[in-house]
Amino acid sequence: MAKQNVQNAAAQAAVMRRVMRYIRPHASALMLSLLLSLVSVALTLYVPILVGDAVNCIVDKGLVDFETLGAILTKIMICVLLTAAAQWWQGVLNNRVTYDTVRDIRRDAFEHIQRLPLSYLDAHPTGDTVSRMISDVDTFADGLLLGFTQLFSGIMTILGTLVFMLTLSPAITLVVVLITPVSLLVANFIATRTYSMFKLQSKTRGEQTALIDEAIGEQKLVQAFAHEDETLDAFDEVNGRLRNCSLRAVFFSSLTNPCTRFVNSLVYAGVGLTGALAAVNGSLTVGGLSSFLSYANQYTKPFNEISGVVTELQNAIACAGRIFDLIDQPAQTPDAPDAVTPKHLDGKVDIDNVCFSYTPDRRLIENFSLHVNPGQRVAIVGPTGCGKTTMINLLMRFYDVDSGTIAVDGIETRRITRSGLRAQIGMVLQDTWLAAGTIRENIAMGRPDATDEEIVAAAKAAHAHSFIKRLPDGYNTVIGESGGSLSQGQKQLLCIARVMLCLPPMLILDEATSSIDTRTEQRVQSAFAEMMKGRTSFIVAHRLSTIQSADIILVMRDGHVIEQGNHESLLKQGGFYKTLYESQFAQ
Repeated sequence: MAKQNVQNAAAQAAVMRRVMRYIRPHASALMLSLLLSLVSVALTLYVPILVGDAVNCIVDKGLVDFETLGAILTKIMICVLLTAAAQWWQGVLNNRVTYDTVRDIRRDAFEHIQRLPLSYLDAHPTGDTVSRMISDVDTFADGLLLGFTQLFSGIMTILGTLVFMLTLSPAITLVVVLITPVSLLVANFIATRTYSMFKLQSKTRGEQTALIDEAIGEQKLVQAFAHEDETLDAFDEVNGRLRNCSLRAVFFSSLTNPCTRFVNSLVYAGVGLTGALAAVNGSLTVGGLSSFLSYANQYTKPFNEISGVVTELQNAIACAGRIFDLIDQPAQTPDAPDAVTPKHLDGKVDIDNVCFSYTPDRRLIENFSLHVNPGQRVAIVGPTGCGKTTMINLLMRFYDVDSGTIAVDGIETRRITRSGLRAQIGMVLQDTWLAAGTIRENIAMGRPDATDEEIVAAAKAAHAHSFIKRLPDGYNTVIGESGGSLSQGQKQLLCIARVMLCLPPMLILDEATSSIDTRTEQRVQSAFAEMMKGRTSFIVAHRLSTIQSADIILVMRDGHVIEQGNHESLLKQGGFYKTLYESQFAQ
């Protein structure tokens, strides 16, 4: 337990150092906020002195110094107004520093996501990453704002109150100081044990967000397979764990406030008793006792607030730790210092002895070699899991090879910038992706400067123009995330139009027409044939009818190319390709 507490303390300290680095650019606003806090605390603590003086102006019935009392009340009014103005400006500055800091953290996290390798994104639930970016950052912002708002002013109030109490009565102040450490010890004892609880709470909340994101995104499949009860059971399980760890964290953290209040009540009682004895002995005036009781109350109040702040900070630090954990994930291998960004590639591809696996214990592609001349069409076929899409991932440098080389126009792809390589390759996948926006914006994603005529021409070439014109606003129709209400085939046609607008020198078509009806597929295939003229093309297909005209057909099995040739030569070989072909066209 002690070792775990030490580890938690070290982790919290590391997170706080990271947070302070983000706050440092806003140091001037933070210092001004601290100055305003100091002014606010000083004026607030000056008011009890004025109140005590006002009490002393009332000597007895009929013996009231109204002239002095009026002047004191005026001073009190001025102090209250100045305090209100200082606190308002302090709130403005605290909000600005907090949300500027949160903006910077979110920006860094999102920028880092763009640089993360696909291996990380493939291995981690999307919902958990979204939870870190949104829920955890919001929780961190709440804790940070509370810290700025109450922690600084609370500490200054404690220090200032001690100074004012020492000027009134050092003996009574000593009573306060002797009891205070008990409150601090109680708060520290509870705080050191709640960090791990809040960390578990944040992690479980991420699991829940991932499950909700998955269930809502695939609701059709859930209902199609009558999986609602199992989904509810899975949700109830993670929701129950979140309830339990949240209750545990909140219960233990909520002990801080009542415990410190109890100790603070002892402080107030001690001040009242010793102050009353001092007033009876004549060493303290009634007004002084009134001021001292007010200071005792103001002195103990920040301890209650700080205890609450500490609880929130524990939660905030745990959430910040999850954000920084995302930011600290190793980014993809950066482009080589001498990497080039070619303006144009002819499309000659040389793959030599490439080996690759997603996990070290399971080899996928071994000693793969291929040489493609510019303008050739290469089709890749084979059973599911043989490595077809993996080859596409390696060509696009979504993953880097474990060994061997892939070169385009004689330049190894690792010596070409990723953006430069991908700008030379047009890609249409089986899984469509459309952004929230207009049809026009989605087609022009690869060429934002394209004219309306070029966009319409690309849509016509992809046979998407007819259905686009039937939409309420045509090319200006706004679609939601992932295509909204468009059918899968319509979304795929838009993705094809997107590539036809760019017309790069190399093409990758991974089951590009899998969701299109047969009649439209024939039209799109003819458009593809026209588009592929003079362009190096890689075609992944399960329907062998779509790749019979390819110059090279690679037949893959278990990560190896077992057959290679054109359609006629492979049929003559009478091997695995012929078996696949006859299974689809057997009479």
